[in-house]
Amino acid sequence: MTKIFAYGIRDDEKPALQAWEAAHPEIEVDFTGELLTPETAELANGADGAVVYQQLDYTRASLEALAAGGVKSLSLRNVGTDNIDFDAAREFGFKISNVPVYSPNAIAEHSIIQMSRLLRRTKPLDAKIANHDLRWAPTIGREMRMQTVGVIGTGHIGQVSINILKGFGAKVIAFDPYQNAQLAAEGLYVDTLDELYAQADVISLYVPGVAANHHMINADSIAKMKDGVIIVNCSRGNLVDIDAVIASLDSGKISDFAMDVYENEVGLFNEDWSGKEFPDAKIADLIARPNVLVTPHTAFYTTKAVEEMVHQSFDAAVAFAAGQTPETVVEY
Repeated sequence: MTKIFAYGIRDDEKPALQAWEAAHPEIEVDFTGELLTPETAELANGADGAVVYQQLDYTRASLEALAAGGVKSLSLRNVGTDNIDFDAAREFGFKISNVPVYSPNAIAEHSIIQMSRLLRRTKPLDAKIANHDLRWAPTIGREMRMQTVGVIGTGHIGQVSINILKGFGAKVIAFDPYQNAQLAAEGLYVDTLDELYAQADVISLYVPGVAANHHMINADSIAKMKDGVIIVNCSRGNLVDIDAVIASLDSGKISDFAMDVYENEVGLFNEDWSGKEFPDAKIADLIARPNVLVTPHTAFYTTKAVEEMVHQSFDAAVAFAAGQTPETVVEY
């Protein structure tokens, strides 16, 4: 019988895992809430594959320990693979998969919800109401249909976001070096990022955190944007030079900012800091601002997305065990 061992299973993943198990009675499944480390690797001894999701690095030591127990495939329940020691993975002969598309709608919806909240100033309005101040002024909002929204990146998530924005009646412009034929036919693309920066009232990012995109939102690019621009980042933390954003919020060049990701989020996000000293002054400052919305990498966090991440990763692990190559294989 094929055996799959999973690491880092959260309580919110258990319903999806149980549903997958029920649909695959021929597969033996075991799991732990602990993450994969050199010490926990032995829990998977004898398994045909490991399913994982963690922000910890998949180090040489962890992969070596996993391979020593006979495990030679690693199926990630997430997209990112930048925390894998690929040299070690090659040395130990690992086959690797990820879940590149789990629910574009989850991230797209969150980004547009946050954009809408900024436009309608819900954070300061909520604060007023909580204090029983029910006056309208000066918390006046703006309508989405009156905005030119610049969408950077038109992959799965960007396309869903564009469809949502069209429903609001916003004017959408887009930039992507790899253009979508349908969107190109609609005339949505501008030729350069500089054109998008110059025209957009709101800018939302939907691009990967590859080296070429590192700090694409920086002092120079912000200077090319409209005064009072709104920026939304629900993609990757390293796309944004947070110091440049803070300076531009201070000057008013950026009027509002929403972030779901942060370059230094590991060890900060998905932790309970209530009653403790908060370790990041920049994020504390941003959280305190009435024109900034901070969420701790939760754009993806929906029941549908979690279900897909569990099911697709386990499907890939079983495919590897059967000597097959899943569609979600990571070529490296």
